[in-house]
Amino acid sequence: MARASLTRDDVLDTAANLVKQHGPEALTMRRLAAELGTAVTSIYWHVGNRESLLDALVRRTVAELGEIRPAGRTPAERVVSVARILRRRLREHPHLVAMVHERGLTERMFLPAQQALVREVHAAGLRGARAAEAVRAVQFQVVGFVLVERNRERAPAQQPTEDRYDDPALARAFARPVDEERLFVTSVRALTQSLLSSEEAARKGEEAARR
Repeated sequence: MARASLTRDDVLDTAANLVKQHGPEALTMRRLAAELGTAVTSIYWHVGNRESLLDALVRRTVAELGEIRPAGRTPAERVVSVARILRRRLREHPHLVAMVHERGLTERMFLPAQQALVREVHAAGLRGARAAEAVRAVQFQVVGFVLVERNRERAPAQQPTEDRYDDPALARAFARPVDEERLFVTSVRALTQSLLSSEEAARKGEEAARR
């Protein structure tokens, strides 16, 4: 019989905290029971086995990421806003995101962002395979950028390079810390404009050919 004061939410909160602090590999039923000061059988009574526990944490993570509400006047602006929201949420839940990936449920986690992006590329005129390619390009850009950020944070501090460039302003810029938010927005905006403007140009060409 489970301890009367222990709830399912207690178990999930503690499990999520373990994952956040130490990564998915630290989440064992024995360690979780020790953190809660209860027996392993009590954990099973509340959430089932480890697989069921991980599934419950994945569902909670997806729910916490929540619906994405784009902002902006144009589809391109709204795509950039979706990318910024997704990046921020991924950075807020790094270990939980790793856990979701471990479970092979990354696609499920990205579904709200994917649905928001689909609406915007549809609004811009993309359909079918071209729409899917545009959405995936933005998703890959966000995930890749977040991974680079995480690796930079874990790496030892780097000294500015002493390389000489014909462009002194370029050398000075390389020596300064990276403004990651600005770089992210610049890269996503350029990617989005390229994806959507190519569709607009193709559509205008088709319209002109029909005249």
